[in-house]
Amino acid sequence: MFNQSVSIVEFEKLYNILSEIRNLFKFNIINFKKSNDFINEIKSNNTDCLNSLIIINNKNDKLFSVNKIDKNAILVFDKLPIKINAFIDKVNIQLIKQKYNFQSKLNIKDYILNFNSRIISNQKTELKLTEREIDIILFLNEKKQPQSVNELQKKVWGYSFDLETHTVETHIYRLRKKIKDKFEDEKFIISHDKGYLI
Repeated sequence: MFNQSVSIVEFEKLYNILSEIRNLFKFNIINFKKSNDFINEIKSNNTDCLNSLIIINNKNDKLFSVNKIDKNAILVFDKLPIKINAFIDKVNIQLIKQKYNFQSKLNIKDYILNFNSRIISNQKTELKLTEREIDIILFLNEKKQPQSVNELQKKVWGYSFDLETHTVETHIYRLRKKIKDKFEDEKFIISHDKGYLI
């Protein structure tokens, strides 16, 4: 559920090269011709940009001065040329680090979700979750509107025609019960007439 993006800022030549071979990557590539455009996206809380790895070809003081930008997420490629394999290795290593850090602590309501260890906790106690339960929580947390059973079926389960809708409802029911029993919280996942919502 953590979609990784690589934002290329003021580095048009690199973007053109990567866009030709983008089907080789598991991350999204976003191009920004000007650093101000990227900064405006960050300030507007664009999640793709906030969670992205940022690639530039020289140190850009504007980017390093923006509080919302994680300085560890900026890769500067100022020693060129570089072999494509070396470039991809550096990007992949940085993306792995970024994903691990993101997964180790995610705040959702009054809880911290660590999906490296698959534990949700508050200040008093913690609860072990299954991988599917983590996927449900992450999906619902990303959405601002209630999500229908059909939407959950498509996005979380990958939509299998032989999957019955009661399977989704059963998983949600069990997850809500686990959270209620452990944390005495009946409002973590809210049942709405249009679906479910965190």
